[in-house]
Amino acid sequence: MIANDLFRKLSCGAKFSNKNRLPVKRKLENGSTTSLPKLKVCIKEETDTGRKVKASKVTKSLVATPVEDTRIKSEDSSSDDSGSEQENREQKKSEQQKKIVPPEKVELINQLRLNRLRNQLKIHVKKSRHSPEVPNIIESFDQLSTDYGVSNRLVANIQSCYSTPTPVQMQAIPILLKTHSLHACAPTGSGKTAAFLIPILHHLKKPMKCGFRALIICPTRELAKQTQREALRLGDEMNLRTHVIHMVDDPKKCDYSFASGRSYDILVTTPNRICYLLSQNPPKIDLSNIQWVVIDEADKLFEDSKNSFRDQLDTVLTACNNPSKTIALFSATQTRDVNLWVAKNVPNRIRFSIGLINGAVELVDQKLLFTGSESGKLLAFREMVAQGLHPPVLVFVQSKDRAQQLFTELIYDGLNVDVIHSDRTQRERDNVVRAFREGKIWILICTELMSRGIDFKGVNLVVNYDFPPSTISYVHRIGRTGRAGRPGKAVTFFTKDDTVNLKSIAQLIKSAGGEVPDYMLQMHGSSKKARDTLAQKAPKRAMIRTIPTFELQQLQRKKRFVSKSKGKNKPLVVSSNSSNKSANAGKSKRSKPSASKK
Repeated sequence: MIANDLFRKLSCGAKFSNKNRLPVKRKLENGSTTSLPKLKVCIKEETDTGRKVKASKVTKSLVATPVEDTRIKSEDSSSDDSGSEQENREQKKSEQQKKIVPPEKVELINQLRLNRLRNQLKIHVKKSRHSPEVPNIIESFDQLSTDYGVSNRLVANIQSCYSTPTPVQMQAIPILLKTHSLHACAPTGSGKTAAFLIPILHHLKKPMKCGFRALIICPTRELAKQTQREALRLGDEMNLRTHVIHMVDDPKKCDYSFASGRSYDILVTTPNRICYLLSQNPPKIDLSNIQWVVIDEADKLFEDSKNSFRDQLDTVLTACNNPSKTIALFSATQTRDVNLWVAKNVPNRIRFSIGLINGAVELVDQKLLFTGSESGKLLAFREMVAQGLHPPVLVFVQSKDRAQQLFTELIYDGLNVDVIHSDRTQRERDNVVRAFREGKIWILICTELMSRGIDFKGVNLVVNYDFPPSTISYVHRIGRTGRAGRPGKAVTFFTKDDTVNLKSIAQLIKSAGGEVPDYMLQMHGSSKKARDTLAQKAPKRAMIRTIPTFELQQLQRKKRFVSKSKGKNKPLVVSSNSSNKSANAGKSKRSKPSASKK
């Protein structure tokens, strides 16, 4: 046996070459270093004479310190493993940093994030030296139960009506849950009603027999009933009683004092009816236990005009003599009168606004249409009907007479049209609103009565048949469409006599992303006196009619003739005073010509 064969047997077929040489830098999965197996080999000694082979003991022994699962990795696997180890190190560092960050810094980071979210949602909070600390906004309705202790029943009712809070609800609900007074301005259709109803329902919790505890003041009865429906929907299974004053003539049904035994929790009404009940002797209503006072559409109630409710509001707030009451004012627009009154009477309030103050809703496609004259408006509207309208449609005019005239013209065109104004009875108005909500009426002609707060689901088009008297009126009119995130359309007719507010409304449309001709933006602005005069008194306009002037004169003659004939048939009763006056008048007539002759 030669030396090569003996070496192969002793080494068990192991091959030693440069290819399987171990790298200099080896990485093991275990951190501990281990010794590799070693071979002890004795080479035989040969002599030339006897060919005797003397082989020393050849032993193959392993070092007796093997390590379990010790693997030698190649260069590729070692590079991958180094990357994973680096990631593990970074992760450990981040965990250590999180553990090290103090709670004050975490709170600061969260506050910066919420402020960034406020800026994205265009929530502008205006602080004053008297205002308390502004609570953080809520990002979901689930935070009401975790952060503010709102009952699960109320949160379930809210989530059945709304999926996510709107910007005004994000900021207003935490403020009112902390019982801070509030003055908020948010666009039309942004969820202001739920923003003040949710905190009221949370704080009242359950019905009690201690009189009214919350008062919500609205400018119209239609808005009051709408607020009542929303309160009943959000307060389902909470047994809180919401009441709207329907009549004040019946002495039995209109007694809301403690002696009457009638108990309610929330009162939703107009200020005139409360003032009438307070003026009775003794007063028919007790507001001494009021904890919440909410003034909806505050700019309408405080406006400086013949329809202002400012005096009535002072009377109502004086009757609410609870010193711990919370006052909240909500509106889609702001005026200087409201800001001055709030600053004087509610100095410790929190004030914020959503988006551009007194701005139009961006979801509404706005258009200005020149009709030349008053007669061109009716032609333009009929042309819109011929091209196709998508009901429901709201048409605004400036007065009750013009609303009735337009209704008389359109009723014979085969359209489902109706009219609503203050001359109609309350039952007729309720029936018209119900029919319009149910889709039985396609086109509803109305005055400024319906431009405040009324929420009609899915109004597709608003037509300003008569030009709005102010930019605030324009914002509220077109705000009847484009509500709750739905798109809408608004068309405004104007003539050569409607140039007082044309530029300001054109700028409003331009700021909302609409298209306006350049000549409107380059017009000279009107004076403040002219704008105030127009806001207080509507301009004179021609009648809405298609009857020729000759036929109209004939109809007027017939009416005068009929009225005279009715007057002749009635017996005349002449009193002694009237006979003496006629006699004296006859003497003076006779004396005048004689004096002239002289």
